[in-house]
Amino acid sequence: MKKIIQLLLITSFLFSCTKEPDTPYIKSVKEFRSERIRKLEQPNSWLSLVGLYWLKEGINKFGSDKSNDLVFPEGNTSKFIGSFTLSNSVVTVDINSDIKVTHNDSVITSLVLQNDMSGKPTILKHGSLSWYVIKRGEQYGIRLKDSESELLKEFVNIEMFQIDPEWKIEAKFVQYNEPKEVEIPTAIGTVEKGIAHGKLKFSIDNEEFSLEPLGDIKNLFLVFGDKTNGEETYGAGRFLSVGGPDSTGKLFIDFNKAYNPPCVFTKYATCPLPTKENYLKTKITAGEKNFHSANY
Repeated sequence: MKKIIQLLLITSFLFSCTKEPDTPYIKSVKEFRSERIRKLEQPNSWLSLVGLYWLKEGINKFGSDKSNDLVFPEGNTSKFIGSFTLSNSVVTVDINSDIKVTHNDSVITSLVLQNDMSGKPTILKHGSLSWYVIKRGEQYGIRLKDSESELLKEFVNIEMFQIDPEWKIEAKFVQYNEPKEVEIPTAIGTVEKGIAHGKLKFSIDNEEFSLEPLGDIKNLFLVFGDKTNGEETYGAGRFLSVGGPDSTGKLFIDFNKAYNPPCVFTKYATCPLPTKENYLKTKITAGEKNFHSANY
């Protein structure tokens, strides 16, 4: 028995000696992924999203009672909370007198609500619920979150591909003569407008590819698809921030940091989808894999 234990200790020691330490690059990707998980674990993350309600022009009563225009999930929600009024692109909320709803920790009874396109949406809270107005095209809706959602409670991690430095790929940013307006399809069937300033050109296994990023030149952002979609990865593509090019147009596309859009977690998100120009006819076996939950 003693010899067996000694053999196991020797084997463990040899394994620990031959295991290569993490490089600074590997550590940086691990830190990126850890921060990603940490943010998803927060009470107001995409995992807390439990509802999306489109407003009609005029009065929209809301609460958990089924007689409301907008029926919030049952539980700790009041049956009749109040009403939203949509009039000429302005959304106002009126809260019933016996209900406590707060904004910035102050109880409110009536308030004009700023939507998410303003950059500072008005966030209202009622118990574990919070909500704010979103604007998509000409539509206005209420995005509802619950800090006690089942998905948030059950979340542990996202399966990811093993980090491979080969998937950090050098690219050349080729700027357009003039910024180009891009039509971006969304998960809810609408089309959003975006601005593209150029293309990223790069190669994978000696094959040439290109992607058209959005955002300003110093902070480029990709919504891309590839041949892993629908199998190993989410069917509607993934997101990736790539920063900006240097003075020579050079930058790196680090597919190890590719991550899932919010729609992988919930049917209540309104994610942009990859354009035809941003579908890569190859497999990108890097970054986050698909996410599966018993609650979605």
